[in-house]
Amino acid sequence: MRLNLPTLLAATLILTACSGDSAIDGVKEIPNRFGNAVNALDDFSPGSTGDSNNARGLRPNEVRVTMEVPASVAPQGEPTRRNLRIVVPDRVEVYRTDYTLRKDLGTVRFSTATDDDGYLIIAFEDGVPIGPDVVIEASYRGTTLKALAADSDRDVKVNPFSHYLVVEGLGNYDAVDFQTVMNCVNSSLCLNKYVWGTVADQVHDFEIDIGTNASIASALDRLDNRADFKAYVAAMADYALLGQDNSDTVRASSADYNSIFLGLELGQTFRESNAFGAGQWGVRTAQEEALTATGSAYLYPALTLTSFEAFNINVTSLATDIPYDRQTLIHGLDNGGAQTFFNRSSDLWARNSHSSAPGAATLTPPRSDAQNADAIDPARLLAGRALYQSVTGRDSSRITGWTRNPYYLDAFTSAPAEPDSSPDRVLTSYFSAGKAIELQEEGGKLKRQDTLEDHYLSVFELHLERSSDFSLSTLAEQRYNLVYIAPRFGNEDDPLVFETGHGTWDTQTPDGNRLAAEVTLDQFRVVRASNGQVRAEASSGTGDWNLANRLSCLSQSDRYMGRLTLYEEDPDNECSTPEMGPETTPPYMGLGATTPDGSLMAFNLDDSYLGDGLVIAGKAPTDSLVPALYRLQGVIVSMNDNTSRMHQIHNGSLELHDDGNATLTAKGVQIDHDIPSSNVSEPRQASLDSSLGVTATEDGEITLSGGELTLAGFYTGTGDQIFLTLRDNTGPEFQTGLLIATVIPESD
Repeated sequence: MRLNLPTLLAATLILTACSGDSAIDGVKEIPNRFGNAVNALDDFSPGSTGDSNNARGLRPNEVRVTMEVPASVAPQGEPTRRNLRIVVPDRVEVYRTDYTLRKDLGTVRFSTATDDDGYLIIAFEDGVPIGPDVVIEASYRGTTLKALAADSDRDVKVNPFSHYLVVEGLGNYDAVDFQTVMNCVNSSLCLNKYVWGTVADQVHDFEIDIGTNASIASALDRLDNRADFKAYVAAMADYALLGQDNSDTVRASSADYNSIFLGLELGQTFRESNAFGAGQWGVRTAQEEALTATGSAYLYPALTLTSFEAFNINVTSLATDIPYDRQTLIHGLDNGGAQTFFNRSSDLWARNSHSSAPGAATLTPPRSDAQNADAIDPARLLAGRALYQSVTGRDSSRITGWTRNPYYLDAFTSAPAEPDSSPDRVLTSYFSAGKAIELQEEGGKLKRQDTLEDHYLSVFELHLERSSDFSLSTLAEQRYNLVYIAPRFGNEDDPLVFETGHGTWDTQTPDGNRLAAEVTLDQFRVVRASNGQVRAEASSGTGDWNLANRLSCLSQSDRYMGRLTLYEEDPDNECSTPEMGPETTPPYMGLGATTPDGSLMAFNLDDSYLGDGLVIAGKAPTDSLVPALYRLQGVIVSMNDNTSRMHQIHNGSLELHDDGNATLTAKGVQIDHDIPSSNVSEPRQASLDSSLGVTATEDGEITLSGGELTLAGFYTGTGDQIFLTLRDNTGPEFQTGLLIATVIPESD
């Protein structure tokens, strides 16, 4: 049914001071230096997101307005991050609009003032808007840009990023979409009214530099050509369309999760003169972080998921805190044009942190069809997520700041055992670009210098609910199916290897807190040799992959909370991370966790004989596969002699049909490293479409094949989760990868 928009008064307000003059007139003569205000160029702040918050001194109903333009528009403006310039606008307007972006759709009650630093302060009489229908428009020497007033931190930056959101987010709605959004905004119970404040704030966390000579038009084109930024804005605009039926249905109380994290990166490094501009592979794995010198307490990689009621609205809030180690492989050319490699082990990089700011999320509701009316169905956890900046080497000669772009979270959550209990898992994969930036300390603040790295990151996060007192008997005498992915860097003959595998894992009877287990594996490798040539290999084998119940040392008490050690010969000390070295590797393989019922396990491989990586293992399913639509996420790595590629799938789909076939659509972003030119592309849109035949067993094994692709792995649960390795050995470009397919509830 098509809804009619309400009739709105047509009026455009221009900000005016008490004298009746333009509110900007009184500040035109103030120099383009904004005193005590925060400029992210001058103050890189760890533990915050990339966008500086200039809300100091604001009342709850006020916003501060900052206009930022490309350098070509205002060469003398105050420099800030992303190569933009802060200017005093000549004119500012505030008005109501809709998807047409017209200015004549209604009045806004407000007053204005100018603070001591020359910024314009707008006070909204009815409170700061929370919907997309109020726009702040600023003009400077003929250049006009727009921003939503509903910025959640009330520090409204009017620049190409905010303008893109208005034009491509709000402007791509139709009348029905806009009415859907405003119905939520005007509802006292609809949580998704706050999406616009989130996205209006988070677009400024993106680290995308605007060219010095860019016009407004070319700056907007640049953002439109950044596949990750464009996809984020489109996803958040779609997310805002979820109505009250979604946002007031919350099926999680309060729960902590053990987090298994893998980041695969392909980027470009500018740190070293002998490899300046070379391509760079990287791998990041979750680690435990000692909080005391004696090792009496640790920070364990974790997700906290909480549901509570605020202002008569049911809210689901989540936050992650994941310490990680990093290893990289620089891949460039020597003076003679031959490919060359430089391994940088995890010893070179200080322990870092991949952590998200706390924020609200939406759990989709159960299906409403009569057949499943009494069932508790799996759901999607949806949100726009901002990641914290971090700093390493604070006391060294080269201080490094790490930034990470926001992303759209589309995660699978399991069906809770009871209606009021928490899901036992949250599974997702996503893409986030970022930078490493050299910092200089001045007066206690960290000022941005040169960019040291551009990195593009494919992330896997598997959050498994913590147990109160886990016992290995839960895992004993079981057969698990498994998949894994493991890059290996630095071998003299084969400096770059991406290996994937799938198989079975049989556990025995526990011996105290140790559990012997054996794996049977089918393995596939894409290998780049030291001369740059690429080949594919396949093998099979068995091995001892034993488990230990890992004691967690917490500040209040020590307990077994579902964390596990994966090892071949000796799990080492239960509380401390095993030491790396010839005498302990290969015996130690990595750390992981399990769900309380032992139905799903995941591990970070850490300096194992396979390399660094991710293992996922699940018990046999409780139901057979049925035709369904799955969200497809994960990574595909491709290499030929002259090119390396990383394709992150974040919006793909896998549809299983009644006839035993499947359709795969791998939508996402792709990074290309052209080796002869030492060029690493920025994220571009990519998609892989394939029709596949499906073979599945009652034990959970599954194979999908068609054309050049073979996907093999397992399904688990009620057939709502599928974990797959990918292989293509046909050449000249060889491919492998790891994919997660999780069911999309029918109500979506």
